[in-house]
Amino acid sequence: MCDDSRRIVLASASPRREELLKLICPQFEVIPSTFDESEMPDDLSPRDHVLLSAKYKARDIASRLTAGLVIGSDTVVAVGDEILGKPAGTEDAKRMLRLLSGRTHQVYTGVHVVDVQDGEQGGFESTDVRFRKLTEEIIDRYVATGEPLDKAGAYAIQGRGAVLVEGIQGCFFNVVGLPVYRLSLILEEFGLDVLTC
Repeated sequence: MCDDSRRIVLASASPRREELLKLICPQFEVIPSTFDESEMPDDLSPRDHVLLSAKYKARDIASRLTAGLVIGSDTVVAVGDEILGKPAGTEDAKRMLRLLSGRTHQVYTGVHVVDVQDGEQGGFESTDVRFRKLTEEIIDRYVATGEPLDKAGAYAIQGRGAVLVEGIQGCFFNVVGLPVYRLSLILEEFGLDVLTC
C-alpha cells in the first residue's frame, strides 16, 4: 500500500529521471544531491562506480532529513572498463562517438534508496547498446545539434541519438537514466506498492 503521507525524495536534478520516476511514483520531491562525483575513486569498475555514487547521493540528502525515502541514482556509459562521462566539448563528444561506432557498449545505472529512519538498499542494471557504424559526417551533424554535450557517452537514446542505435538488450529505461523495474523492486522492499501509488 502507498502511504500518501510518506515523503519520497529524488536526489537528482535530471529531468529524465524525474519523468521516469513519475511512471511509478506520481508524488515526490526533487532535492538534488551536492555530492561531488570527482571524489569517486578512479579505479572502480563501471558497476561499482554507479553503485557507490548512487549510495553517496542518496545518503547526502537523507542526512538532511528526519523522515522519508530518498532515491539516489547514477548512470555511466562504458566500453569495457572505460567509463565515458559527459564530454568536455565538441571534440571530446566526437571522440566518444567514434569509440562507440559500430560496436556494443554497456550502460550501467545504480539506484540506492535510503529510508531515513529504517535502513537502505541498492542495486544496479546493465544494458547492452549496439551502435550503427558512424561516418564522420553523421558524427559532425549529430554533435552540431548540441544534444551530446551534456549526456554521458555523448548521446541520448530518447532524443535524436535514437537513430544511432541499432538495438539494445536489456532495460531501455536504464539507458535513459533510471531502471524503473529495478527501482520498483527496491521500493516494494520498503513497503511501497508502485501500482497503487
